[in-house]
Amino acid sequence: MKVSLRWLAEYIDLPTKDPAEIARVLESLGHAIESVTELTADWSGVQVAEVLTVAPHPDADKIRVCTVTTGGDPIQVICGAWNFDAGAKVAFAAPGAVLAGGFDIGVRTIRGVESHGMICSEKELGLGEEHGGILVLESGAPVGEDFAEFVEFPDFVLDLEITPNRPDMMSMVGVARELGAFYGIPHRRPSVELETVPGKPSVGVTISAETGANRFTVREIRGVAIGASPFWLRRRLKAAGVRPISNIVDVTNYVMLELGHPLHSFDAERVRGDVLDVRWATQDEKLVTLDGVERQLTSSDLVIVDGEGPTSLAGTMGGLDSEVVESTNRVYMEAASWDPPTILFMSRRHGLRSEASARFERGVDPNLSLEANSRAVALLQQIGGGEILDGHIDVVKHQHAPWSISLQMSEIMRTLGPGFEAVDVAKMLESIDLGVEGWDPIKVTVPTFRPDLTRPIDLVEEVARLRGFDNFGASVPRGTGSGWSASQRIVMRLRDALVGAGLHEALSLSFLNPGDLDAFSYPSDHEGRAVVRVKNPLREEESILRTGLLPGLVRALRYNRSHGTQDVALFEIGKVFFDRPSAADPRIPDQPDRMAFAVSGSFGPTELGAGARPVDFYTAAGIWQSVVESMSIDCEIVKADDQAGYHPGRCAIVVGRNGLRLGVIGELHPAIAERFDLEARVAVGEFDVDRLVDGVGERPFVSPSVFPRVEFDLAFLLPQDVEAVTLWSATVEAAGDLFEHGWIFDVYQGRQDDRRSIAFRYILRAADRTLTGAELAEIRKSMVDAAVALGAELRGKL
Repeated sequence: MKVSLRWLAEYIDLPTKDPAEIARVLESLGHAIESVTELTADWSGVQVAEVLTVAPHPDADKIRVCTVTTGGDPIQVICGAWNFDAGAKVAFAAPGAVLAGGFDIGVRTIRGVESHGMICSEKELGLGEEHGGILVLESGAPVGEDFAEFVEFPDFVLDLEITPNRPDMMSMVGVARELGAFYGIPHRRPSVELETVPGKPSVGVTISAETGANRFTVREIRGVAIGASPFWLRRRLKAAGVRPISNIVDVTNYVMLELGHPLHSFDAERVRGDVLDVRWATQDEKLVTLDGVERQLTSSDLVIVDGEGPTSLAGTMGGLDSEVVESTNRVYMEAASWDPPTILFMSRRHGLRSEASARFERGVDPNLSLEANSRAVALLQQIGGGEILDGHIDVVKHQHAPWSISLQMSEIMRTLGPGFEAVDVAKMLESIDLGVEGWDPIKVTVPTFRPDLTRPIDLVEEVARLRGFDNFGASVPRGTGSGWSASQRIVMRLRDALVGAGLHEALSLSFLNPGDLDAFSYPSDHEGRAVVRVKNPLREEESILRTGLLPGLVRALRYNRSHGTQDVALFEIGKVFFDRPSAADPRIPDQPDRMAFAVSGSFGPTELGAGARPVDFYTAAGIWQSVVESMSIDCEIVKADDQAGYHPGRCAIVVGRNGLRLGVIGELHPAIAERFDLEARVAVGEFDVDRLVDGVGERPFVSPSVFPRVEFDLAFLLPQDVEAVTLWSATVEAAGDLFEHGWIFDVYQGRQDDRRSIAFRYILRAADRTLTGAELAEIRKSMVDAAVALGAELRGKL
């Protein structure tokens, strides 16, 4: 919606003319400003003049000698245009004036006759492309006035982005109402004064369609002269981005922009029969619309028909057969109210979205139709003459009345906070033309031009807008749960831990392609096959809900790699869905939260003289270990295993000490990677979030020990049937609270030996003392005894 501030001044006396300030106010009220354009005069020294005399040139047939006045003595000027006579008001550039493009005006002699200036055309003033004749102004143009002021220059045009729920803002009056409410000043509506003659329209109206049409009004004006609109009207339409066509068409567009109600005009002589009916089209009916395109209609199209068939698409575009033409002198002016979804569907199907359909799609006030119609015929009579018949047609199919909402002051306080008085709230709501009765509760009557106000919370939002969002102090929103729950805070820590490990969060669709399940080769009894199917999917590729996060992440890897990014590390935390009842509510599918990651290419710190190392199983294990340390998870056990979708032998399950499986880490199966066009190894992992964070409390603060740490290594010969993690856990448990950190740093196995050598590094530290040699000897012996109990043998001596 483009709003000319000069035009807007007709409806409200704003306390400022600063476009930046007005734009700021509108944005504070929730109406985004896409742009602010300044319209300035591309000339100087041009005035409104009156042509006094017009005479032939004594020595030329194609030009005339004229005299004009700007309020003083007559001025002689030569003009080659023939579209005016004596008495016309024109734009006159006296000697010394400068026209568009830097063209200087002086005194010239043409065939022996001096010309003291120039009578200007639109093109010479930079106001349009018309140059076949001079610009003739309306008869009331004030002689001597600066032409820039006459055409309302300078002007500023604000381009507003109107949200779909505010049809009232697609009008100059609607914008004036909003600004008036903010500044606490009244706004004005255009006056409608009809000079009529007896009679009523020669056509009847019926609405056969049970749905789609709410109201249909018709007025008739006879003897109107078709022609160009006055300059002031054309300029305002151009400022609003609308191309002037003729006075009848321009009037319908002008009133649409002014009041927000689209209109349509019919050539009364070209309407066939004596009844206009609104009905649904029959299959394969045809209509040639104003753009000259033959439209194939269906039973989903709402049309206006005369005695021989469709004459226009309701609320979308008129038909060519009843178009107003140059010979038109009797007009049916139509203003109707249509069902928004009907117009939305029709305009999209026919590709005919217009200024009118954009308003009808949002919902034009059905009680504005007759006022808009009367305003249109009054304005048409003003600029085109003619007689308005005093009778009119107003057929109401579906009545729309204002509705009431009860607003409790406690609801305002609960949502916006303290500091509101009922009397102030009532004034705010009255300022936007809402009816108000009572104090608490406040009974608010909502007019039909505000279809977006249906609930008390909608009125609370209006109060917040009018109070000004900048006038609310900063606060942390708190719901019934008093902020983040403990589990939510832990999940936030989990997200931070993954980001800290070097991964980027991804958000994939909850819908899944059934082919992805086949790509992952899940067996029939795998939980990944317990899918929830979408009844009406938009497409087959999104016909089931995901049972795991890995398919979406792997697709994201492929997308990134196909676009030139080879090193990709992603994670996601979200819900998955299974075809089984939820424990929380058996009416819905089970939908636990999962965390998954997928990494391809190279990952980790860059080594000197080389890049980061290619990903493999140890990448997945390293990411998991980083999460363990960041989250203070001290109950994990990693066991080698084979899982569907993972590389055999390069996969491990993570089990808590309570025996519950937390998740799986490893490498993606090569066959699956190949199906997704991933050539190298892919490190992946997926975990149950609820089990993962169970038992993880708030991070306690532990004072760091100021005493020295002790580092030592132990190497063991370990039988093949004993897992390294089992040996590690046993030795760490034997070290007790003194254990601080450690890792495996060497694994070796001879070709003929059935045992393997594993070396560990341990770091011990006491919180309250320096460890003595005797203490360390006893602790090391306990650790070795724990290993020997598992069948391990210490290499070397203590």
